[in-house]
Amino acid sequence: MFYYIYWIISLIIYIVAIPFLLIFALKKKYRSSIPARFFLYKNRPLENGDIHFHVCSLGEAISIKPIISEFNKYILAFSATTHTGFGVISKYSTNSRYLPFELFLPFWIKKQKVLLVFEAELWYMLFATYFKRGTKTFLINARISDNSYHKYLKFRWFYARVFRNICKVYAQSETDKKRLIELGAKDVEVIGNIKFCNITKQTKCFERNRDLIISAASTHEGEEELILKAFIELKKSKKAQLIVVPRHPERFEKVALLLEKEALQNGLSFSRYTQSRAMDTDVVLIDAMGELINVYAISDIAIMGGTFAPIGGHNVLEAAQFGVKIVSGLEFFNQKAMYKAVDGINIVDAKDLIKTLLNYENLTKSSIDTNVSIERLIEDIKETLGR
Repeated sequence: MFYYIYWIISLIIYIVAIPFLLIFALKKKYRSSIPARFFLYKNRPLENGDIHFHVCSLGEAISIKPIISEFNKYILAFSATTHTGFGVISKYSTNSRYLPFELFLPFWIKKQKVLLVFEAELWYMLFATYFKRGTKTFLINARISDNSYHKYLKFRWFYARVFRNICKVYAQSETDKKRLIELGAKDVEVIGNIKFCNITKQTKCFERNRDLIISAASTHEGEEELILKAFIELKKSKKAQLIVVPRHPERFEKVALLLEKEALQNGLSFSRYTQSRAMDTDVVLIDAMGELINVYAISDIAIMGGTFAPIGGHNVLEAAQFGVKIVSGLEFFNQKAMYKAVDGINIVDAKDLIKTLLNYENLTKSSIDTNVSIERLIEDIKETLGR
């Protein structure tokens, strides 16, 4: 009964939201995802197969590669909810789609033997529809962050119904396991963070043009100003370079105007990567996707965006593999498990960033210290598929 009531509620929400969806669809960021997810535009159902992998965004889509490699002989299907996630999965297979809004899932979903959903994509209709059709459902790399834990608890009655349709949960940590069980998960096993198994590798070699290179990685609104202010102070005594890599491409133009203005006022040179590949100015804006990993490779210091604004942090493993000195703010609440796996992260308050950069020689270098095993997960999937 709940299944059908939920579908009716989804229909009502959808009808009310249509005008807003049409407005959002005009924005570049959602130009492909909203028509596909909410109007099924060029989004035909996945083909029948063996395993359906569902992820949210870029990081999750990259992280499933070690699992995919174990099932090359099977028919695989992929779905994502964001533009960046879809960009990755579409390279894995032509059988890749945006995941539609829940209203459409009972009609859109085709027969699969296994469903693998990554992290916190707890879509009720996705799990319930597959479960009703006899598919074995897994939630993998599951986590409940400190910031969202109490929000989940308020809707425990709902998540308990979601977990009734999930056969097995693989959690990142013991803390996550405890929280997931509180929400109603039944069969939970801790295997660590799967993202540790597939750290993005360098794709090209940038030339070093300064004695000291600082990267501002995956920055958000307000963080560029903070980091630039600290860099300007450092620049007074050190021949250094700042490479800024905003998290979201729709902010490239706004960040470019900010950096160019501040550079001019402080006698610094500025360039955009897409206009001058030389990257030989004092301040460089990386206004292209997929280059952050290559920036880390030449960086001496990486200042982690999303940690000086209440975002929750981003992947520190990519920087740590190069042994750079990582500087993080206090707002890394979504990445606590990942932070525990990296030694030598320098965590500072925003007001101390200038002092931290001026004393950069005393910062510790980072290194990765983690142990993750996906063998049990692989075995469970293979048993379901009958080898």
